[in-house]
Amino acid sequence: MNLLIDPLQYNRFAMIKNLLLVALRNFKRDKWYSLLNILGLTIGITFSLLLIFYIKDELSYDRYNKKADRIYRITSYIKEPDKDTLKWAITQFPLGPALQKDYPEVEEAVRFVGNGRNMYKVGDLKLYEDKVYFTDSGLFRIFTHEFIEGNPKTALVEPNSMVLTQSVAEKFFGKGKAYVGKSLTNDNGDVYKVTAVIKDVPKNSHIIFNVLISVTSLPKNFADNWGGFSFYTYVLLKPNTSAAVFENKLKPMYDKYMASIFAQYNIKIRYGVQRVTDIHLHSDMANEPEELGSVSYIYIFSAVAFFMLIIACINYMNLTTARSARRAKEIGIRKVTGSSKPQLVAQFLIESMLTALFALLLSMVVILLLLPMFNNLSGKFISFSTLFQPGTFVILLCIVLFVGFLGGSYPAFYLSKFNPVSVLKGSLSKSSSNVALRRVLVVVQFSISMIMLICTWVVYGQLKYLRNKDLGFSKDQVLSLTASANNDIRGKVMAFKNDVRKNPQVLSVSTAESTPGGPNVNFNLFTVESKNGFVDKGVDCYAIDEDYFKTLGMQIKKGRNFSGLSDTLRSIIVNENMVKEFAWGDNPIGKRVKFPGDTSSFTLEVIGVVKDFNQKSLYNPIAPLLLFYRPNNSIMQLKLDAKNIPATIAGIEKSWKVAFPELPFQYTFLDQDFDSQYAADQKRGKIFTAFSVLTILITCLGLLGLIAFTTEQRQKEISIRKIMGAGLAQIVPLVTKNFVLLVGISCLIAFPVAYLFMDKWLKIFPYNTGLSAVPFLLSAFTVLLITMGTVMFHTIKAAIANPAKSLRSE
Repeated sequence: MNLLIDPLQYNRFAMIKNLLLVALRNFKRDKWYSLLNILGLTIGITFSLLLIFYIKDELSYDRYNKKADRIYRITSYIKEPDKDTLKWAITQFPLGPALQKDYPEVEEAVRFVGNGRNMYKVGDLKLYEDKVYFTDSGLFRIFTHEFIEGNPKTALVEPNSMVLTQSVAEKFFGKGKAYVGKSLTNDNGDVYKVTAVIKDVPKNSHIIFNVLISVTSLPKNFADNWGGFSFYTYVLLKPNTSAAVFENKLKPMYDKYMASIFAQYNIKIRYGVQRVTDIHLHSDMANEPEELGSVSYIYIFSAVAFFMLIIACINYMNLTTARSARRAKEIGIRKVTGSSKPQLVAQFLIESMLTALFALLLSMVVILLLLPMFNNLSGKFISFSTLFQPGTFVILLCIVLFVGFLGGSYPAFYLSKFNPVSVLKGSLSKSSSNVALRRVLVVVQFSISMIMLICTWVVYGQLKYLRNKDLGFSKDQVLSLTASANNDIRGKVMAFKNDVRKNPQVLSVSTAESTPGGPNVNFNLFTVESKNGFVDKGVDCYAIDEDYFKTLGMQIKKGRNFSGLSDTLRSIIVNENMVKEFAWGDNPIGKRVKFPGDTSSFTLEVIGVVKDFNQKSLYNPIAPLLLFYRPNNSIMQLKLDAKNIPATIAGIEKSWKVAFPELPFQYTFLDQDFDSQYAADQKRGKIFTAFSVLTILITCLGLLGLIAFTTEQRQKEISIRKIMGAGLAQIVPLVTKNFVLLVGISCLIAFPVAYLFMDKWLKIFPYNTGLSAVPFLLSAFTVLLITMGTVMFHTIKAAIANPAKSLRSE
């Protein structure tokens, strides 16, 4: 056995070991600057990683499905005369089977339709479930779900079959039990047999359900209804099928199945094909089953993560090049003793890589501590184990290489070119600290920080505007209760209303089939009187009672409110937008509306006009709205006195248990329900704000070190000026004027860039604050204030120091 060591290999090992030892020695010698570098990089890496985790999660939606590349959702594009095309995520009931029958490219089709909020009971246990869907038995041949019990082939074949997720099964029947064969009963008395239990649907799914019921449980009259839209339809295309070609082939379906219904109203319908993995970030359809993400935020957060790393790297470059004179003699001696330029470059790059590695290790500890807080802020469920996934390891390695090389490249190549003779003579030029480059880098930092601050102010202002804008109704202290929609329970609604009215803390009570921001708003076709005769148009509509406007603080602008049962058959109230839409002018009262296709003399007549209010979120402009009269609706609204609300709710609960002993007492508040529509943007806004502040913090760390070193370099000059009689008023501007100039240059760069981005972002909202000078001026003032505070602190500290100490060595 040859035990001799290759001398070349030994020399390489010794050289690397020496480079590492020198790097560690330099860290130890310059503890404060090393700490600043590592701290700045740690903050940059930590929060860049958190943003990368967020982006990864957003991009992962629906990719857990093994056949995700072949799963597509069918969408509807509905064009009415003189109106924008409606884009719906829902289709008609018969579409799925028709696709399988007419198109050989379709391997499987499945439909989902929501069953609303229903109560289910087993024994004495009664609970509400929201995410309940009727669906086809082929679901599990398309989507990937892990079965705990039951057979995926037969689970949803028979009528009244039910598949539960694990959490729902455990909630009703307890943990660790056999669930298949048990049954749940809904509030209508329908009994459903549990045929399977699956793992909970992953959170990164665009459609989340808790309970599935076989579609064969639905009434038979669904089968031929091509006029109603309420189903999500998905297809599994055969391998190598072009989605674009398939979508083009769907055009004849209108003539074959729908023209007989819609052509008479000049309504055109076509279908689109949407890849399931594109839905969460790219869909712009109405009627989505879950809250969507936004690809624009992916770009924004990617840019923020990149900028944070860039600023951290700039800090490193600035501090390293600024302190170049301190290492000049070391570099000169190394060159004289034979070190080549590549060896010197390697030395500085290894120092930079080690700094990045230390920062990465420290950031992993910080992530462990901050991850629960970040999950709470973002609404995500990211685990610490994500750090150790193979894909994440590649990201970590790339970050170390990126930060290490980018942060260390310029110092490495810059410092390694020093002339050893000049260095050892002590005649190293002041320009060796490369002031011009550092100023450029500082301008880049300031510009990025200012852009993010401007964007933060604008985003914060817009989200605040959404929360506080006058919506046309009062959402404060309005408690909402829902009773099931069967007739037996509806008969008890009036008794509950009469009983709860006796409570002096309940100011008003009403019922409706929907509330602002809520579901159950129907979009129906009506034949509406206009200046050009009767025209067929789709209009939002739902039923309310005579107390609805009073409870929600809405205002009747013309005509009258509903007065009671006499208004049940013919009376309707419309909003101002409908008056405008159909050009009714100043005389909307008495205008007629008919049901499409009705040739009789029966018409609905407008008896009142309610002031426009935002039925939907402020992401949507106000649309025409038609309101019917119906007493005893399933959703109840109670306007409460703001005093002692807990006691008031306790009294309402007693009345509820008397009227509806079979129903659990569960309530929400209208303001929370309405504002929940902005929850996603509120979370993203908070994330953006937090990371903007952190970007400023990283910039401040670099600025702190750079200014400290700059004033240290000029300490002798300041001391001489002080001896010659200069006061603080003359000394402070020496340093501050340069940084004020840099802030000014940064404004010239940041302002137009931020304006372009924010102007485009605000146009997403039909109702927005617009752009004013305030965010720009506030951001510039903030950066200037932080900069001036830091500069003045160090400059004054240098100015009041004893000049004898700094001049002693001269």
